[in-house]
Amino acid sequence: MLTHAQVWSAIDRLAARAGLSASGLAKRAGLDPTTFNKSKRMTAEGRARWPSTESIAKALSATGTSMDVFVKLIDAAEARATKAVPLLGFAEAGNGGYFDDGGFPVGEGWDEIAFPAVTDQHAYALEISGQSMQPAYRDGDVIVVSPSAPIRRGDRVVVRTRSGEVMAKELKRRTPKAIELRSLNAEHEDGIIAGDDVVWIARILWVSQ
Repeated sequence: MLTHAQVWSAIDRLAARAGLSASGLAKRAGLDPTTFNKSKRMTAEGRARWPSTESIAKALSATGTSMDVFVKLIDAAEARATKAVPLLGFAEAGNGGYFDDGGFPVGEGWDEIAFPAVTDQHAYALEISGQSMQPAYRDGDVIVVSPSAPIRRGDRVVVRTRSGEVMAKELKRRTPKAIELRSLNAEHEDGIIAGDDVVWIARILWVSQ
């Protein structure tokens, strides 16, 4: 018997295949961004709610996915191939309460995105907003970040400073006293941040395109 949870999980996996959050999938499909949110999966009385056939059809069309593939996503074996990764809007990442001093995700307010083959238990996802990181990252793209992964010159990274600023850059050079960063947008200058001003730095593993 088909269950509500199976269908909603298939929608989450459909979004993950496209490199999107549930809200990102809804937006790409031309739907209200909250259509597939967890809050829409239950009624006010606490009863499970089905997604509409229209919303599923639009999501399939927007991602170029056939119904046969969607049915396979419902299969429990597919569910075991994905991992729930904490998701936060990039613009919110500078606010307090979302990260500890090591750059690991903590606290309330995180959403989730299903993502395949994530081995780092501390990995998390950030959804890009705005145009400041084009052409590397566009509005609505999702990046998966690992605070545990080793970082080398040339890696794309997320950096948080003591002032609360969070930025995505390319690591040019790292010394005990400072880090040199290359902007992902040619219209923005490269920068140097004193080592004492860096709270944490984490490597970007993957980005939806």
